[in-house]
Amino acid sequence: MLNKEIYLTEEEQIQLKEIVRKGVHNAHVITRARVLLMLDRTGKTDHVRYKRTAEYAQISVQAVYNMRDEFLSNHNIEAYLTRKKRETPPTAPKLDGETEAKILALACSEPPKGCSRWTVRLLSERIVQLHFVEEISHMTVQRLLKKRNISLI
Repeated sequence: MLNKEIYLTEEEQIQLKEIVRKGVHNAHVITRARVLLMLDRTGKTDHVRYKRTAEYAQISVQAVYNMRDEFLSNHNIEAYLTRKKRETPPTAPKLDGETEAKILALACSEPPKGCSRWTVRLLSERIVQLHFVEEISHMTVQRLLKKRNISLI
């Protein structure tokens, strides 16, 4: 059976205690540091109480086991504390650069006859009519215009 106990060096303990004490890090990082400090067996004779650790950190017992296994898999505090960046967003963006350029050009063009100016709702309707995209929310158009500092007024 593999050894499932965590033994931290003095430097690692100091680093984790600083993270917890200062409180300037992300709450996720502070929680992971606290759990790792509680799971540390260096100089301790009692056994790990995973339920107590979970209650203290306000997470599930399974999360404590997962954190333990994650740390033991590579024994690297930096990798353990920081989350891996996503390679792809959770949903694909609706607009690519070319479509954004078309929308911005449309927003800067003359409004349709009978209208004194473009509105985000009018723009979103016209974008669908011109088949730039299948559907688009007026809020998506508004965010794009705001991101590019374009005002319709």
